[in-house]
Amino acid sequence: MLIYLLRHGETVYNAQRRYQGAQDVPLSAQGRRLRPAGVELPAVYVSPLTRAAESAALLFPRARLVPVEGLQEMHFGAFEGRSAQEMEDDPAYRAWVEGDCLGRCPGGESRAEFSDRCCAAFSRLVDEELRKGSPCMAVVAHGGTQMAVLERFGAPGRAYYAWCAPNGGGYVLRADRWASERKLDLVQEVCFAEGSPWKS
Repeated sequence: MLIYLLRHGETVYNAQRRYQGAQDVPLSAQGRRLRPAGVELPAVYVSPLTRAAESAALLFPRARLVPVEGLQEMHFGAFEGRSAQEMEDDPAYRAWVEGDCLGRCPGGESRAEFSDRCCAAFSRLVDEELRKGSPCMAVVAHGGTQMAVLERFGAPGRAYYAWCAPNGGGYVLRADRWASERKLDLVQEVCFAEGSPWKS
């Protein structure tokens, strides 16, 4: 089975480099400039946040969208809506960054909590699609979702941040080793956003 794991298109917060997290920010005009992925699927799994559903509707225009709790971006708590530049003198933000962004954001999640949440939700979907004998599935979510899932399951192995794709981009993965090893082999990096340096 092939898996498309894609990041939503650009939002104003992305363009302004603001922490977005659980904020339900829609796609910007630029973010809506996504080409169809060219894959016909009956249904596509999406994060419950608007930007993921809007992106999936553009990428897979004939598919039914299935929101899945657990695929949402990391909850950055008090940092959401703010940029790193705006918070450079915030002691809580500095402490979080100096701890390699692993600790719990004030009012939000820690990296471990977020990763466990995403990976549990994603694993259930892959298990179900394999049980059904599906040849292909797609998940449209967030950069953080990609990083959490692929840091744990992706092959060849990469560090967390090395798995962050551009807006409208992501990965095609093969699930041949999923049942036996809980591994997903990278087939291709793709991007469907107009003007992206990534090839698809």
